[in-house]
Amino acid sequence: MTATPEVWKIASVTDAAQARAAVDQIATEGQAPALERARFLTSLTARLRRCLDQGGQWELLLHRRHNTAAQDGRLEAVLRPVNAPAPALGGDEAPLTCPLPHPPFTGRVSSHTLLPEALLRADENTAAILRLLQEQEHLVRLHREELHHTNQGVLALHSDLEAASLTQQELLQAEQAARAEAERARRLLTFLGDASAAITVSLNPTTILRRLSDLLVPDYAAQLDVWLFAEDNDHGQQIGEHAAAAVTAARTGRPQHAAPHPGNLPGINDLPPSALCPDKPVLAIPLIAHRLLGVLTLTAPGPQFDPDTCIMLVELARRVSIALDNARRYEQYRDTAETLQRAQLTDLPAVPGLLLAARYLPATLGLNIGGDWYDAFLQPDGSLVAVIGDVTGHGLRAAVVMGQLRTALRAYALEDTTPGEILTRLHRMVCHLQPELYATAMIARIRPGDPEVTWASAGHPPAMLRNEDGTVHVLNDKPGVMLGIPVTYTYADHTAQLPPGSSLMLYTDGLVERREHGIDPGIERLTHLLSALRTEEHDLNTTVEALLKPLLADSERDDDVCVLLCHALPPTKPEQATRADPPKAQHNPAPE
Repeated sequence: MTATPEVWKIASVTDAAQARAAVDQIATEGQAPALERARFLTSLTARLRRCLDQGGQWELLLHRRHNTAAQDGRLEAVLRPVNAPAPALGGDEAPLTCPLPHPPFTGRVSSHTLLPEALLRADENTAAILRLLQEQEHLVRLHREELHHTNQGVLALHSDLEAASLTQQELLQAEQAARAEAERARRLLTFLGDASAAITVSLNPTTILRRLSDLLVPDYAAQLDVWLFAEDNDHGQQIGEHAAAAVTAARTGRPQHAAPHPGNLPGINDLPPSALCPDKPVLAIPLIAHRLLGVLTLTAPGPQFDPDTCIMLVELARRVSIALDNARRYEQYRDTAETLQRAQLTDLPAVPGLLLAARYLPATLGLNIGGDWYDAFLQPDGSLVAVIGDVTGHGLRAAVVMGQLRTALRAYALEDTTPGEILTRLHRMVCHLQPELYATAMIARIRPGDPEVTWASAGHPPAMLRNEDGTVHVLNDKPGVMLGIPVTYTYADHTAQLPPGSSLMLYTDGLVERREHGIDPGIERLTHLLSALRTEEHDLNTTVEALLKPLLADSERDDDVCVLLCHALPPTKPEQATRADPPKAQHNPAPE
């Protein structure tokens, strides 16, 4: 409930004192708490003094607000100039408020009794405040004593915490150092593993050394030099071309460190500075596998070599040595295998009315030796037998079996048997002598003056017959099973027309088969290329090269390739050469 505001005119000190006394009486009757009442009256007195200092007439508005239901009330006091519009609550100067737990007397207090009672109540208020102050001082003393004891404990705790902090800091520094050391060791081991994988994947010495340089420069070496010894060469003859540390490493077989100051590196001897590089440390590491292969010389990327890095470099040099030794052995084995493979490829015979050309290309991946072969020979009646074959697998065994098949095939052909009969006998021989080894083959027989060719196939890719007008016929009649399949099988003979001006092409699957596409797209592509190809009768080798180039240029060969091309000459050109010797198979560099 809100009563009508009570207005007190303030024009003098007396008016202000009486108004203050009236407010004091209202707050007292409303049983306002002593502390709240004192604060309220002190703030009101300060505002009254400011009004008197400013001069003029003022009025004090008192609002007695009480909520009966909540048993709660308050007293609000507002000072404003006379005749000024009523200010809204929360204006320039907010109203002063004092809680009134009980509703005060609502009538106007007589001004004659205000001042004496207000004076007495002022002493009561002061006494209440002094009692409260005394209680607070007592509490402050208690808290001060408690704080003193707490401070003593805190000081002791701080001392303990400081000691614990120092210990923890030392432990943290030790842990950080251990982690940094472990992380550094992890990086070195990771680099060693990655570098080993990069150099051991290749079997080409030049590639190995190039990758080694890319890996070490500039992070682990400012400069790198590799001094390799030939197997039949005394490395002492090249002493003047290399640092003294490298020469000492070659002679002693131990790593050497040459620098103005000793490096004290684990397992490495110290030498005076190198004359070739006097300002930077030099590390010379021998490359040893089954024998001393050479010396790896590194110039430090900074003022000195790190001990842990040197341990990693020595281990990496050991692995490089093994990779170089494997590469050299591979080259020797590859050259021997390729020589063996080519020794079994015979020269093509001279056949009246026919031009012959052949190619054998070893795989660019692997050991460059497999079971692919071609053969062409004359029978006693003057007919030509053209053969293409492929023994499954690679390696010496495949090459040996290929040689056996080639020899047996020639022996069976001497008995004037047909291609189907030759394959049938070969099949029985393979099943008996070479179980679990299989081969494909295709035989074509061409008789002089006969435009018809007889052929048979044992699971081999189909031959192609190109007519003089460019049309290509794929000899894809039902082929027989592969040689060596453990079943009894008789191979059938097939015939096709080979008129003058036409060509018969036999090939192995390495020409047309790709892992990502299979064999059918390759056969289709070969058909289109053969159809568009112009046969150079004066040089059939050029024709074969023009055919192979687009087929093999876009991929690495993971299988051998054999091609045998037979071209029937027109009868109007019998005087032309009847033989086109195949050049040596192109030498492929060792695979990376």
